[in-house]
Amino acid sequence: MLPFWFFYAIPVFGLLASRRFAPSASRAAWWLAGLLLTLAIGLRHQVGGDWFAYVGYLERASSLTFQQILLQGDPGYYLLNWLVASLGGGIYSVNLACGALLMSGILVFARRQPLPWLALLVSVPYLVIVVGMGYTRQAVALGFVLLGLAALADGRTRRFAAWVLIGAAFHKSAVLLLPVAALAASEKRLWTLVWIGAITLIGGYLFLFDSADALWMNYVEADIQSEGGLVRVSMNAVPALLFLAMRNRFSLGVHERRLWLWISVFALACVPLVLLSSTATDRVALYLIPLQIFVFSRLPLIAGDQFSRAYIVLSVSIYYAVVQAVWLLFATHSIYWLPYQMYPFAS
Repeated sequence: MLPFWFFYAIPVFGLLASRRFAPSASRAAWWLAGLLLTLAIGLRHQVGGDWFAYVGYLERASSLTFQQILLQGDPGYYLLNWLVASLGGGIYSVNLACGALLMSGILVFARRQPLPWLALLVSVPYLVIVVGMGYTRQAVALGFVLLGLAALADGRTRRFAAWVLIGAAFHKSAVLLLPVAALAASEKRLWTLVWIGAITLIGGYLFLFDSADALWMNYVEADIQSEGGLVRVSMNAVPALLFLAMRNRFSLGVHERRLWLWISVFALACVPLVLLSSTATDRVALYLIPLQIFVFSRLPLIAGDQFSRAYIVLSVSIYYAVVQAVWLLFATHSIYWLPYQMYPFAS
């Protein structure tokens, strides 16, 4: 369990020491933190509930032709496995590439926030440790979604759509995030609605529609209960309520305000929906985790003095330390993450 607290301590150290860094040292420390967390994700050994399932993906991909790879569900992930297998690599190479893609999205998105080290700290307990080390395909999709959200905040709708479609090649559910671009648009809204609608249909056709029946049966009709789903959805609902209550104090541009307004609405809508279909809602709600990073890394700025800001930063840090502790100690599936082992030191 101790290694996970080391991972959490990385952004804590950056948060405490950032003011003492020279600009060049600050950049180096930032990317070093990203590298360490990438290695933690990529070189893990038998960590995560689907570890052996992902080993099976690699074995299957190695036996397919390039044309067959493109016809698989989540072709991006199969293509990555196929390339790694062709080069003689193993599961650690696949996971290292996936960890780098997730961390690239996190680092770019967090760097845009006024307190980037706090944003990175918020990311570690669930997004890095649970999602990054457990839901590999969806973690990569989330990495691309984070890149897309960073672009969309600047009004770059086409770039957002491109990043989300690339993410959908790794996990088809990312397509569901495309309509956010139309809702967040503040200019040429009708035109944006038309072309985003067209891209959503194309993306759905390529990635989602052919497996929609299977997804519906597996996640909705089967009534699979995702343990802890309500807790995880509630973790998004808290920053959603904070944002809706204090959005005028966040000093945001029009694009960002509309974007996070709608994401907050979706986060709150997931609360009743998780009671109807916990697993489906839980998986979709993963794409709303960036709301936690965005709100909690900006929350200290609403305070009027340095002492109050420091108190809020401390409160957020303690809150996410509690989140990590509760998950490690009490989550049903955390046993698949413990003990943490790293290649090549694993026994």
